[in-house]
Order: sequence, then structure tokens, then C-alpha cells
Amino acid sequence: METVTEGKWESLPVTLSPGVLQTLRELGFPHMTPVQSATIPLFMNNKDVAAEAITGSGKTLAFVIPILEILLRREEKLKKMQVGAIVITPTRELAVQIDEVLSYFTKHFLQFSQILLIGGKNPIEDIEKFKEHGGNIIIATPGRLEDMFRRKADGLDLASYVKSLDVLVLDEADRLLDMGFEASLNTILDFLPKQRRTGLFSATQTQEVENLVRAGLRNPVRISVKEKGVAASSTQKTPTRLENYYMVCKADEKFNQLVHFLRQHKQEKHLVFFSTCACVEYYGKALESLVKNVKIMCIHGKMKHKRNKIFTEFRKLPSGILVCTDVMARGIDIPEVNWVLQYDPPSSASAFVHRCGRTARIGHLGSALVFLLPMEESYVNFLSINQKCPMQEMSPLKNVVDLLPKLKSMALADRAMFEKGMKAFVSCVQAYAKHECNLIFRIKDLDFASLARGFALLRMPKMPELKGKCFSDFVPVSIDTDSIPFKDKNREKQRQKLLDHQRKERQANEGKRKFIRNKAWSKQKAKKEKKMTMKRRREEGSDIEDEEMEELLNDTRLLKRLKKGKISEEEFEKRLLKSERKVKAVADSVAED
Repeated sequence: METVTEGKWESLPVTLSPGVLQTLRELGFPHMTPVQSATIPLFMNNKDVAAEAITGSGKTLAFVIPILEILLRREEKLKKMQVGAIVITPTRELAVQIDEVLSYFTKHFLQFSQILLIGGKNPIEDIEKFKEHGGNIIIATPGRLEDMFRRKADGLDLASYVKSLDVLVLDEADRLLDMGFEASLNTILDFLPKQRRTGLFSATQTQEVENLVRAGLRNPVRISVKEKGVAASSTQKTPTRLENYYMVCKADEKFNQLVHFLRQHKQEKHLVFFSTCACVEYYGKALESLVKNVKIMCIHGKMKHKRNKIFTEFRKLPSGILVCTDVMARGIDIPEVNWVLQYDPPSSASAFVHRCGRTARIGHLGSALVFLLPMEESYVNFLSINQKCPMQEMSPLKNVVDLLPKLKSMALADRAMFEKGMKAFVSCVQAYAKHECNLIFRIKDLDFASLARGFALLRMPKMPELKGKCFSDFVPVSIDTDSIPFKDKNREKQRQKLLDHQRKERQANEGKRKFIRNKAWSKQKAKKEKKMTMKRRREEGSDIEDEEMEELLNDTRLLKRLKKGKISEEEFEKRLLKSERKVKAVADSVAED
């Protein structure tokens, strides 16, 4: 491990309490990181702080320690229900992580109670917990915290409890705004007292973050911490101990390369990033079957209650594979991650840096690999310029076994796998179309046939992006995919029931002529004839004069008036006949010309 320090904790210009120093010794942190040595004194001296530092630089302790020190120095001690500090973070996984770090400290300060308010749990349980144990320090996600402020009817008057607030921290501020929490943050800020210390921490500085600094902080001290040496001069945004690789291979070779790589590194800990939740579901299931004797777990944003359990369990594993979306890309500290594998490049260049930052944290060694299609190779130069992220090429692995036939067999054996593959392909194409760097990731240049083979699809799905295209390079299976059963007998039983119902419905409707309700047959016929007249005239190249168009519009208005009962059928017939005579006269004159 490389020593990334700025001196011992005792060298700070402010004195830390014995309990804090003891916890730091227990955690094995004898030295500070640059962001900690720069931020802690300012925060403790009642300054608002806006800190930007690369991912994995120790930002969590940079605000946890000042929170505790500020609350310890309060003249009036906090009561059980009074809130002294709030930490807001974009994802529940990051909130769980911060709560865990804080708990190491609060066990030495039993006068402080802490509470975790995140989604995926019953809000009523959170209210009861708050009433019973209190919440001097709240760690929360924006949505749940905003919800808690509106729970006065359930017996929680949080707005009155935060009047004692001393510290507000917005962690991963840029991500908070990217994820659309701006409205929630504004609502929360309205409830909080203006006389407070505010810390804003982020890995990247954006215009939106700058706007939040102006709105939520008072005369903030801005801190920007870069890595030393080469990194300082080039403003590199990834850790210097990170080895960043890219591999160029075709879409139908990517999965085989991934599995071969994972089989070669079974004893290590990996994060495998995909662009969508559906891809995580599909490829996660595939990897479980194809990479044996390795613990494989999946996590994505659409998981409701399982996310916290999976995240906590994976953190404790010495080795394993976590298949995930960008929900795991920011701020998450998973011990000893050896490789970050990006099967799909992320939708934005900044997200690429954050994904890579899940390894090589606080001086540890780590590696990252992104798989690119041949048409995407210029992305490497783009990242080196846009994100100051140097990369080196890794050649495709040799003697790779073709596992796509096995993946096809899995889809043929279980409808659940077949449907997951179809959904994953559709979601992948849609995500690709929305890529921020669309000059490189061009949907028009994408080889859909090769991509479909890479997903081991049995047939092409019906979707707008594929409409009117021919795929001679893709050979669908010769069987009727509707005949593929679910392995789960209950699901298959339900499916058969639905198919039977649809079959009966079709039989019942067979041979029946469809008529438009509440509309006389004569009027349907008149409308049809009018359409045919117009079509003939268009084919003859004659333009509709303003007068004729007015007549046609009048017919439409008449029909609407008839439907509403404003004119009688007799009156309607008269006016319609008059209109048709005019149209016929014009048509005759055109024919004569």
C-alpha cells in the first residue's frame, strides 16, 4: 500500500477529542489524507466547506470527524429527539456505509444517537425507531428524509427537531443532482435553520454543484485536492495506483472474453458493471451457471428490499463477483476490490471515472478494464482528454471457449431466461441510443446482428430501432419461441391459462365483421368514398384549393355536431350532399383540364 498522508492526526491545528483519536487508532488510520487535513480544521472553525477530491481519497472521515467534534463542543447538550447533524447521500448503499463508519466512533460517545433513514424499509418503523432511540445524527437519502418531514400526522414532527441543527453534509453532491434530487434537496433545505455549518463533498465539480454551493452555503471555503506528482500537473481524476486497461473485441466475443477473464481470476474480488438493470438480471444469471465455485451476487436500482443485505454481505466476502449497475459507481467503499470490469461503457465520461474509483482506494493497488467495440476505440482518446484518464490496451485473451451455445440452451430450457435475454437486449440498445458521447457511440453504426448473437438471442425482438432492418448475419432458432416453457411450474401454469384464454377469445371473434359503433353504415361508406376521391386526386397531381379544403373541414365539423346531437340526421344528409356536389364539380373541371 502506498502511503498517501499529510501527517499525523495530532499535527492538526485543532485538537481532536481522545475518543476520536482512539477510534482512528482502532481503525488503523494513523495518518490523514490530504482532503482530511485540509477540510477538518476549516469545518471545526465554523466555516462552510465545498470540497472536491478524487474518488477514494478519504472524504467520509473528512466530515464524520468534524460532525462529532462540533456536537461535542456544543454549549447546550442535545436532547434525545434533537437533531444536531444530517448527512444526505444519493444511494442507500452509501448511506449504509457512512452509518457504519459513524457507528465506530459513536460507540465511544454514548450521548449521541444515530439513525439511518433510507428507502427499502417501512417508514413507520423508522418513525417508531426515532421516537424510541432518538436521532442526534441522521444519515439519509433525500427521498426518505423529505418523506419524514411530511410525517407529522404519524406522530413525527421532524421540522421542530431540526431547529437545533449544527451541521449539514451533502455527500456526492454532483450525483445527488444527477439523480434528480434537486427538488427534494430544496424542500429539505427549507426546513433547516440558516445558522448552520454546511459541507458539500463531491468527486467532480459541475455547474449544477456550483449552483447548489451558492444556494446552500454561506461564504464557503473551496477545497480542491489533487494527487501528487504527475497527477497534480495533469489533473488526473483517477487514483495513481490504478492500472486502467481497455480491450477491443466484437459484440459477439465480449461475453466469452468476460467469462474467460473471471475464470482466470477466481480468487479475487470483482465488480462487473452493466448499463441497465435488465442486463444485470440476465448476465448475472448466466455467470452464476458458467463461472463455478465463485460467489456471484447481483445488485441494481430496481431492487427494493434485498439491496442492503446483498451490499453488506458482499463487503464481507474475501473474494467474489458483484454484477451491478451505476448504483454502485459512487462513493461506495468495498474492501480489497481487485478488478473493476466495465462490460458496457457508462452513459457519461464522469461515471467512467467513478466506476474505476471502486478499486485502488486510499493508496491500495487496483485495476480496471473496459470492453469496447471496434467502432468505439476513439473513446480511449476522448477519456484521456476529457477526464485525464490514461489507459493501456489489453489484447483479447486466447483459447477462449465459445459459451454462447450454452447460453442459448439455457434460454431454450427456461422461458424466464429467454425473456430476460430479450429484455436485456432491448434495454441495452435503448441505453446505447441515449449515450452522452453520441459521436462515438452511434446507434446507426451498431452491428445489431453481432450484438444479438452476443446476447445469445433465439430471435430478434420487435422494437422501433430495428424496424425495417434486415439481419442476414443473424440466424434465429427454427422452433416457435412461444412453446418454450417456464422451469417454474407455477409460472408455466399461469402462462398456459393466459394462452388458453387468448385462444378462446380469438375463436369467439373469428369471422365477426368489425363495425364502428353508433355510426350508420351509409356514413361509413360516404367517408370511405371521400377518402378514395382524395387519394385519386393526389395521384393525379392536383392540389386541393382552399375552398375545397374548407368544405372537407366543414364535413368533419358536421359529423362532430351530429354526434353531439346538435343537428338532426336529415339536416346532416342535406349538408353532406351539398358538399359532395361541390367536390364533384371541382373534380370534373380538373378532368376537363
